[in-house]
Amino acid sequence: MARRRTTNVFSLTFLDIMSCGFGAVILIYIVINHGTEVTGVKWDPQLQAEAQRIEQEIEAEKINQVELRNALALVDEQVETTQAAIEEKLQLIERLRQALEELTEQATTQTEARSSLEAALIELEVEIKDLETAVAASEQAGAALREIEGQGDRQYLTGLRMGGRRVLILLDQSASMLDETIVNVIRLRNLSESTRKSSPKWQRSLRTVEWITANMAPSSQFRIVTFNTEAKSVGPGDAWRWLEAKDETSLDESLAALANLVPSGGSNLSGAFEAISKMEQAPDNIFLLTDGLPTQGDRPARGSNIDGQGRMRLFAEALDKLPLSVPVNVILLPMEGDPMASPSFWRLAQMTGGAFLSPPEDWP
Repeated sequence: MARRRTTNVFSLTFLDIMSCGFGAVILIYIVINHGTEVTGVKWDPQLQAEAQRIEQEIEAEKINQVELRNALALVDEQVETTQAAIEEKLQLIERLRQALEELTEQATTQTEARSSLEAALIELEVEIKDLETAVAASEQAGAALREIEGQGDRQYLTGLRMGGRRVLILLDQSASMLDETIVNVIRLRNLSESTRKSSPKWQRSLRTVEWITANMAPSSQFRIVTFNTEAKSVGPGDAWRWLEAKDETSLDESLAALANLVPSGGSNLSGAFEAISKMEQAPDNIFLLTDGLPTQGDRPARGSNIDGQGRMRLFAEALDKLPLSVPVNVILLPMEGDPMASPSFWRLAQMTGGAFLSPPEDWP
């Protein structure tokens, strides 16, 4: 009789099927669990690049601040050293005077010693005057060509580089030169020409130009160029030919023509710097009188308004047309709503070896 076969429900095939099913459940769980961890944060490369650029600008300004602090510390140290030398010389002079008085009172025959002391006293007095002059910085570079009338003493220490054989004066003639506030600029530009000509800020600009011409060396040459939407030469003769500073007629006619101009339009600094290439000979000293960053460039503006970043871009485009080997002395008048004007023009003066001046209200 044949042996009966036993049935096993947990055969190898059944275990394989169960293992595959269990594995499929685990795989689905892993996929679903992984999907729930996907974050909703989206990375913007433009914002990241902008953040990096701002960080770089911050680092650059920190470096500039450190350099300024070092320069100020060096100047303070030099002033303290000079003042200490003055005190030392004064004490020595006092001792010599006392010794001289003792010799005089004694009425001795020490003529040779007395003469030596007198010579040393004269030499020290000359030296102390030179040191005092260096600290006070009261000497003016060159003789004044014209007399500037005004209230009180207006010959402040400016630090401006007044030398040069060919001096170019660039005067901003845009509408912003009417006043220091945007509201008043909008109000004044709709008034009569005589009212705009007599605006305090514009008259102050004309006095500044007259002060610059009055302090030029008689042997130098000059030219005045105004700029708003375009650059124009002011004065007699060929528009881009240099005038002699000692020629009073040319100087008077240039200032008279300047007094007839009316501030209007935008400010195109690129046109002003491009005018330098039109001169028959390149200038070796430039005075730039303005109140803020440019609002127009070579290409027409897309709208009626421009933001700070756009004005910085126009300023950079203007610098490409400027020969950086020529010193640029910047005289920046006040204007609200343009915080980047001062550091930008200060860096321009530093790059070219010129000076930067933000004058008080009673200057010049």
